[in-house]
Amino acid sequence: MQRATLDLWVGIFVVAGIAAILFLALKVGNMGSFDSASTYTVKASFENIGGLKVRAPIKSAGVVVGRVSNIGFDSKTYEATVSLKLDTRYKFPKDTSASIMTSGLLGEQYIALEAGGEEKMLSDGNTLKITQGAVVLENLIGQFLYNKSEGEAKPAAPR
Repeated sequence: MQRATLDLWVGIFVVAGIAAILFLALKVGNMGSFDSASTYTVKASFENIGGLKVRAPIKSAGVVVGRVSNIGFDSKTYEATVSLKLDTRYKFPKDTSASIMTSGLLGEQYIALEAGGEEKMLSDGNTLKITQGAVVLENLIGQFLYNKSEGEAKPAAPR
């Protein structure tokens, strides 16, 4: 009898430990939000999305206002099309701009929304016209090195 009770408590603690690990894994992977808040979908096109992923946050003034729901490629314009699911609690003007930003130097990428001044608000199915793609660190380093080597090759002007 004593042994069976001990085995039962060990089993309960093992199940609780597995549940805690599963919960933490879902939280870290941004999969833990099972909220059923109503959303509306807005599309945006970018020349370069860098490392943006589905379920990446959409932020405005540092507050998460939605998530990226889909990423595709438009073969006519050769741009990436991104579907944004925004929470209906947050309304944005039609002239809102979207930029792909990075948290820190090498952190995750997210979409930053900058509200415009128009009186009409975005609704389901609208498209953002003003977008700015991701800044690719490798391109910046390449431009810096190219400009630096170009500057060294030129002789100094005589005085």
